[in-house]
Amino acid sequence: MGLFTLASGLYLGGLQLSGNFHEVKAGELYRSAQPDAAELSDYVQRYGIKTIINLRGARPGKGWYDAEVATSRKLGVEHIDFGMSDREMLSVDRSMELIALMRDAPKPILIHCKAGADRTGLASVIYLQQLGGIGEEQAEWQLSPIYGHIGIPVIGPYAMDETWEGLEKVFGLPS
Repeated sequence: MGLFTLASGLYLGGLQLSGNFHEVKAGELYRSAQPDAAELSDYVQRYGIKTIINLRGARPGKGWYDAEVATSRKLGVEHIDFGMSDREMLSVDRSMELIALMRDAPKPILIHCKAGADRTGLASVIYLQQLGGIGEEQAEWQLSPIYGHIGIPVIGPYAMDETWEGLEKVFGLPS
């Protein structure tokens, strides 16, 4: 058990050191942890990012936020704040707002939260299943340990799993 815990910790740490950047759907949606200005510039240049959706919400005065907004402006990239918590279920109404945002935003989109695992995972599942033409089972991999999400009922980020379970019913999907 100790070796598994160590290996898991090293893997999750590696995701954070790498920025946890991943393609969700080529040319449409990419996901990451909180990018710094250099990472953001690289993603825009390499992948043609036109919109950034920040799932951490507006935080004027915070260094990471001000740098992101300034870098987005400098690069001519649309910046959208959509605050949500990884410890609280996202309501159906807010989920529909997020779907509309992702549907209507200029593509490709970079969506991020702090770690790129939980909130970003939920948004990626929703995008793939509702907008990307990807089946439910394949889409659900976006909310998995591959990206750093640990879906265990006793920890806070499980709210993202609960949100998805509720949305499956709203969307008429088998769960």
